[in-house]
Order: sequence, then structure tokens, then C-alpha cells
Amino acid sequence: MIAGGLLENAQGGALPMTETSTPILVGCGDVTDLDTPAERGRSPFDLIAEAGRLALADAKAASGAAGLAAAIDTVAMLRLFSDTSHRFATRLGTSRNPPKSVAKRLGIDAARYVYSWNGGNMPQYFVNLFAEAIARGEMRAAMIAGGEALRTQYAVERGGLPVSWAEDPGGEPELIGDPRRGWSDDEDRHNMRAAIVMYPLIENAIRGARGRSVPEHLQAMGRLFARFAAVAAANPLATRREGYSAERLATVDATNRWIGFPYPRLMNSNAFIDQAAALIMTSVGTARELGIPEEKWVYLHGCADGHDHWYVSERAELHVSPAIRRGSRKALDMAGRSLDGIGLFDLYSCFPSAVEIGCQEIGLAEDDPRGLTVTGGLPYFGGPGNNYVTHSIAEMMRRLRAAPGRFGLVTANGNYVTKHSFGVYSTTPFRGTWRRESPAVLQAELDALPKAPYAAAPSGAATVETYTVMHGRSGPDYGVVLGRLAATGERFVANLPDDPAMLYDLQERDSLGRPGRVEQRGGRNIFTPA
Repeated sequence: MIAGGLLENAQGGALPMTETSTPILVGCGDVTDLDTPAERGRSPFDLIAEAGRLALADAKAASGAAGLAAAIDTVAMLRLFSDTSHRFATRLGTSRNPPKSVAKRLGIDAARYVYSWNGGNMPQYFVNLFAEAIARGEMRAAMIAGGEALRTQYAVERGGLPVSWAEDPGGEPELIGDPRRGWSDDEDRHNMRAAIVMYPLIENAIRGARGRSVPEHLQAMGRLFARFAAVAAANPLATRREGYSAERLATVDATNRWIGFPYPRLMNSNAFIDQAAALIMTSVGTARELGIPEEKWVYLHGCADGHDHWYVSERAELHVSPAIRRGSRKALDMAGRSLDGIGLFDLYSCFPSAVEIGCQEIGLAEDDPRGLTVTGGLPYFGGPGNNYVTHSIAEMMRRLRAAPGRFGLVTANGNYVTKHSFGVYSTTPFRGTWRRESPAVLQAELDALPKAPYAAAPSGAATVETYTVMHGRSGPDYGVVLGRLAATGERFVANLPDDPAMLYDLQERDSLGRPGRVEQRGGRNIFTPA
């Protein structure tokens, strides 16, 4: 009932109305392209624009897709992997203003073009940031979009095809996010600058904290990710729909070889794909003006952003994330929900360690019957660079629209369990004034937490705290150790000697806590196990 401009609850008490400034998501679209021939050279901008068209159409505005496009004053794009990491750099060229390249293809003439810095947290970060701007009346409508065409890029480059993705639509984008690289100078010197190195180090630390042997933990990871693979098998947008069993995921063979111990290939994010997604945000008032039906509206009930200590080597404990623990609670508290009141989840899932820590800190069982993903996760749905969470939010929107009144939690992770963003969504209207606590409050709490004592130039007796062995196609390439000095307890980073037999030995028997000695050689720390 409505009384005096307020909703009335069942007990006759007044509830605040939903305000016209309340931010909502109204459109979503995503594309997975497994078939377009590489010789067509379809660029990521073409692919992302296709997702944008789907998002515009999805909103079903009475003003039409063109009317909705005309209302969009901000176009934000997630940073391409080719602009993020040397591992994915392209010879095909790129746009001088990527979000404007996408906007031009869609007929959008925005006042503001935004390009993100790197991080898988950035899609949810954008949603949280733009929700604030919309609620304050500073933004009318925004499109958030991103994607990757690495499948096409690599095929074109291998084939030497005459394709160019270079374009200049004019102007330069505004850059948002944290521009710092994710690794320290010491980590850099020891070849610790990629996710495929860092997450295995975190994984072995988790194994140690859980007291598992290598075979036991491999089987546990297989069981965890088999549940993700089963969701992907039923998702027509997923790139790997085989529905791998736990046994298959945990069996190392020629087609599931080691990448970074203890991860075989099928436990790694699947980045070499063509995928794109787009979201459209606006306010309740603008949605009404544009004639967007209410069954399309999805509210952001709670959100949070924060990062753990920036470098892996400085964190007091490697198997935990205070930012996930505190950030998820901030988002749930803002939404006024307990964990039991959440019906759907999508936990960031680039590697098993990200999910294990996410469950641990949020308070979810890894076999929670509600499930941990709505897409199938980055190894099986697909891991399109910094843009995966745009897909998970899009799928969460569809699931919530199909089950009005349910709530869903999306988590997003950038770098190496470093940067975190959270969103609690529902079709249930948000009542009252939409306002969130400044993220600086949470970040100040996180920054005040202790760091591990650290030795940049270690020497002497030491033990292994965690480790990984990195593999090429023909066997082990090099090893990385995070260790502790016996005399002081200080942490250090080191490589292992260039000895394949020693690398195999470190991998084939449990080496957590293994003693040895560390010394500097040629500008690097070398740990020699006993």
C-alpha cells in the first residue's frame, strides 16, 4: 500500500520509496565467437560493439535502441590484454581511443570515454563507481563494455595475414583504476610477474594451511572445479563445454600438462578466446523516461572495493585475503542481507586458489548447494582478459530477472588476489537514498594490517614457505620459492638452481617447510633445497 508518499509494510509501518535517482542496470549482452574465420580479422572493437548492440536491445526501451543510445553520456571499456601485458602484445595495432571506437560503431556520441587500467576487478569497480555518479545526478546513463579477440589475434599473427586493427577515432580516453603494476622489483627479478606464476604460489600456501598432501590437494581442486565445469557444460556461451570430471581435471597427461605446479592446464583461466560483454546503467527516473520496462531493472543493493597489500611477497599470510573478508561483509551489510539471504553467487575463478580463498573469507562451503558460479568460471566459460566479470554480471542479471526477488553476489579480483570489488544484485527495488560508504574507509583498515618482515638480500639457512615449478611443453623451466630465513624469520623470494632433476624433485615430494640455503648469484636470490 502507499500512504503519504511512502510504501506501507504488512505491519502498517512506512518504508521509504525508491527514489528516481536510484542506480539500476537495465541492459546486458554478451558474445562468444568460436567460429568466425581468422582471415576475416574481426577486431575486438567489432566484437565488443556486437555485445553493445545486444545490451541496447535487451533493455527494450520504448524509445528504441537508438533512443537509449542517445541517452548514454559515458562509455567505459575494460583494458585489452594487448595493452595490459607483454605476453599478449599484438602486432596488429590498436585504437588510440578504444571506448570511442566501440561507441562510434554503435552510433553513440558520449561526453565521456573511459578506459580502465588493468584488473579483473574493474567491471564491478565501474558498476560501483558509476552507481555513485548516477545517484548524485552526475551521470545519465553509461555503457560498460569489454572483450578480447585473442583467438583471432593469434591466428592472424601466426598466419601472417594482412590485417590491421589500428584506428584513431579522435581524442584520448580518461583512464580510471590503479596504474601500478602488480609485482615488486624483487618479484620481477625472479620472474614472478604473471598470474600463472603467482597463483600456484598462493595455491601451495593454501595446501600447507589445510595440511594436505600434493595428491590430496590435487583431487580437492579437481572436485571444486568439476562443479564449475558442469555449469559451463550447460551454458551455450561457454568456450569449454566438455563438463570435465574431477578425475579428468586432476589427471596430468599430454593434453592436461603442468603449467605452474600444482595446476594442470585445465585448471588455468582460458584466455585465448573471442568473447565480449556489455552492460547499461542508468537511474530509475531515466529508465522511466525512456520507457524501459521494470522487469528489466536490476538494482545494486550493496557494493564494496578494496585491495590487500599490493605485493604478494609482503602479505603476512599467503592463504588469506582480509580484503575479501571485510569487503564482502561491507557489501552484504549495505544490502541488508546475510549470506543465507543470497541465492546466487559468482566467485572470481581464474584459478582454484582464488575460489578457495573467496569461499574461506566469505564463509561459503566449497560445495555449497547454491553453487559458486552462474557462468562456469574463467577456465571453462572463458577468461576474456580484464572483462570476465562483465559477463558474470550479465548472466547474474538474466538469472535474477528469471527469479524476481532473489539476491545474487558477484565478486571480482584483479592482479594476484590483490584488488577486489563486490556487488549484491536483485530485482527487488532499493528503498530510500542510494548511498555507499566511501571505499577509503575500508582501504584504511586494510592498509593498517601488518606486513611480513622482508629480506631483499637474504643469505643463510632457510625453509620453503611456498613454491612453484613452471613448465614449458617439454618439462620444467624454472622454479620460484617464497621462503623464510631461519635466523630472523624474514621472508625472501628466490629462484631454484637451473637443474631439471632438482625441479622435478621439488615437485614430486612435498617441499613445504623443506630446509635449504639461500644466497645471491648474479643479482638474483637462489635457494638450494637440502
